[in-house]
Amino acid sequence: MSDSINIGACYLGKKKCRFRVWAPFAEDVSVKLVKRPKLKLPMKSVRDGYWEITATDVDPGDLYFYHSSAFGDKPDPASLSQPQGVHGPSQIIDHKQYSWADRKWTGIKLEQMIIYELHVGTFTAKGTFDAAIEKLDYLSSLGITAVEIMPVAQFPGQRNWGYDGVYPFAVQNSYGGVNSFKRLIDECHCRGLAVILDVVYNHLGPEGNYLNQFGPYFTDKYKTPWGWAVNFDDRYSDEVRNYFFENALYWFRDFHVDALRLDAVHAIYDFSAKHFLKELAQKTRAFSLVDRRKRLLIAESDLNDATVVRPAQLGGLGIDAQWSDDFHHAVHSVLTKEQFGYYHDFGRFEDILKALKKTFVYDGQYSDFRKRHHGNSVEDCKAEQFVISLQNHDQIGNRMNGERLASLIPFEALKAAAGLLMTAPYVPLLFMGEEYGEKSPFFYFVDHGDKNLISAVRKGRKEEFKAFLWKGEPPDPQDEQTFLESKLQWHQLSQEKQQAMLRYYQALIKVRQTSGVLKNLDKSKMDIFFDAEGKILLLRRWHQRQEILCLLNFGAKSQTCRLNIPVGTWKKMIDSTAAQWAGIGDELSSMIKRNQVVTIAPWAFVAYRLEKK
Repeated sequence: MSDSINIGACYLGKKKCRFRVWAPFAEDVSVKLVKRPKLKLPMKSVRDGYWEITATDVDPGDLYFYHSSAFGDKPDPASLSQPQGVHGPSQIIDHKQYSWADRKWTGIKLEQMIIYELHVGTFTAKGTFDAAIEKLDYLSSLGITAVEIMPVAQFPGQRNWGYDGVYPFAVQNSYGGVNSFKRLIDECHCRGLAVILDVVYNHLGPEGNYLNQFGPYFTDKYKTPWGWAVNFDDRYSDEVRNYFFENALYWFRDFHVDALRLDAVHAIYDFSAKHFLKELAQKTRAFSLVDRRKRLLIAESDLNDATVVRPAQLGGLGIDAQWSDDFHHAVHSVLTKEQFGYYHDFGRFEDILKALKKTFVYDGQYSDFRKRHHGNSVEDCKAEQFVISLQNHDQIGNRMNGERLASLIPFEALKAAAGLLMTAPYVPLLFMGEEYGEKSPFFYFVDHGDKNLISAVRKGRKEEFKAFLWKGEPPDPQDEQTFLESKLQWHQLSQEKQQAMLRYYQALIKVRQTSGVLKNLDKSKMDIFFDAEGKILLLRRWHQRQEILCLLNFGAKSQTCRLNIPVGTWKKMIDSTAAQWAGIGDELSSMIKRNQVVTIAPWAFVAYRLEKK
């Protein structure tokens, strides 16, 4: 494993700054400081196509371009700040100026994570890092232990999901920039909240993307939804790989980030002997050993492939965890009855059962939606290596009308689904607002400056929706109103049902965190089945001498079943129909026993624990 090469502008103190950039085909490269526009500081060509210079009489905050006769004036590909946007000059940052307060922070283990995904721009009315800090006590009181932040790399304009970022090292200026982001992370750690940052290594956005003018950062060997693939295995790929390795270590080292969520790793194409992700995992582990605090990698993958999380010594990539969309698809399709698009492969109660037992519903079976066999078994993998959700930015925002689950199913069904999420033996993720039943949509939005690109985005969105048979005209991604309508409406918390939902989520999380059974993410110590009518799910989990039983009615009518459960006294822990959660009040008894016949209310979730002497 080769050592990474530091790139970009590194402020050395005492008005000195070392600049280093990779431009293997350039015949000349200079630094142009905006404050001295007529002066060019010629860089020296060093090994492997890198150019560098240590400049004097420079200060943190100074603006600069790289200049070459080959490409003119361009921002730094490894820029740490773009205060004037993606086309403007880069800015020198001194990371030592920030004084961290999280010295006692030791991190959160994967199995302890209850993740809250948020988009900085729509999480609050102001849409900034500092405004997000004001909500951290709220998240702590909810019981959240990890905050997942959608990408903050500099993107064009003022609003974007973040996946169109073109400067992976630069913190989005409209969110507040470098120090504001550090404050947010610092404040999270001081409250016991881990921070997961979403990063995009499979592509860069089109607008403001000047990387290929510096060198072969991309290759036409592979076709991706975004055009040429990032060059991870073609000629000159060593330096491209270094660029992204350095980016990962940058977030760990200079921002104290606890974990990176790697966007769509199935779109990272690499057929070299050592896959980029495997080497990234090795470098992350090496950094963790030196820093004495474990950092994590969590992948988003559409492959249903155990290779992603299997250890390197067993032939895997060694990523710590991955998202499992099959749980979402299985639950969503049963609750909403939607059968279009990728939901075509789901909709059976048995899919929920398999998602709980086997993690992947498709672990080698034929997928009618994909028209091929899909996935493989993850039975040898730990349950804590998989993140599940009822909602996330993709599953909401990639709907034509951006509907959240609260707009698609009854209130009681929302609570039942939440109960299943919090008692499943995997790592749960909530999408911002889910905890109180937010009904405002979350749309896809952009703020591009290129008219042709805007037109292409509008056309592309319409094409994506064809498989889902949605009718009508989708909201315009470029319209600022689309972005504004996607902001959380915190005033909804004043409503009775929203308050009840929030209290219910708090109670569910507390049950999970205080139960020795639920904290033990072991899917082998679990029994799950539907009753004969296929409407009531019974989930029994155990650990040592403790047992938990969950009953869930997936139907709109009351259902009766006989409880074939171990002998003993079973005491109720939580009931979604209770009046305190704005329920219908049709509660099951506080105690149940073996062979008892019970009637479960529509969309009810009830959990019991076995009292053993």
